[in-house]
Amino acid sequence: MDLTTLHDYADELMKRLRLRTYPLAIKLIETEDQIPDEAMRPMRDEGFHYDLCQAFALCRREGTTVALLIDDMWCFAPIIGYGMVEPPQDFLDGKNRYPQDVTSLEAGSNYAADLPRMDAGKYIGVTAAPLHITSITPDVIMLYADSEQLSLLLLAREHKDGHDLSLHLSSHAACVYGMVPSMKSGECSVAVPCRGDRYIAMAGNDEMIFSMPLAKLGEIMTGLRFLETNGSRIPRTYKMQREPLRAQSYHDIAAQIGMASERTKN
Repeated sequence: MDLTTLHDYADELMKRLRLRTYPLAIKLIETEDQIPDEAMRPMRDEGFHYDLCQAFALCRREGTTVALLIDDMWCFAPIIGYGMVEPPQDFLDGKNRYPQDVTSLEAGSNYAADLPRMDAGKYIGVTAAPLHITSITPDVIMLYADSEQLSLLLLAREHKDGHDLSLHLSSHAACVYGMVPSMKSGECSVAVPCRGDRYIAMAGNDEMIFSMPLAKLGEIMTGLRFLETNGSRIPRTYKMQREPLRAQSYHDIAAQIGMASERTKN
């Protein structure tokens, strides 16, 4: 997909979903020459390390392209999850989560085993850019969405084959859970902003993360357009209505299972 098409899709996503922050174009990099010239590097340019969720926040809120290698990072979760290093034994043994989050080292080791991870040794860093101006072709596109926007995105994903989305959810490492499952599976994913994302990167209490591999973007856009032709769009008018109007198929199925299928009053 060429960059012009990506930029156009990003503009359409923002308009259709009324997003409050920019969709992110995220790419794992193998060599430093893959870093775009315009990218901000935290240690080089500011003299500070960043948690990756903070870099994502800077990108989605201020439109800044960012690139982080290990030396730029202040949280090891994405370093391990993105396969920049082999996980150390203390992490695998559960000492990252015990005793502050779990009641035993065994529980902590279960967390370590469940963390989605890329194979170690391939990637050295990560770049993120606002999708509407990105100069990189992303591996994964990540959106921060409220529940209404997330509902439409899931409907758009389902519009073609009707299948549900199976998820791997956690309360930790949103930068990992919002990236690695989609990259490995080639499927969309949903993640919960973690404590770091909320408390130091200012993710809102109404925000969830929807991710899609680049190959799914066209399908999602087609789905959103299809849904709008049938009235599923943002904004919508809200109305508390007794016996609300339904599609004929609802009435037909209701009648088949013994439910009322006609309105009581007109």
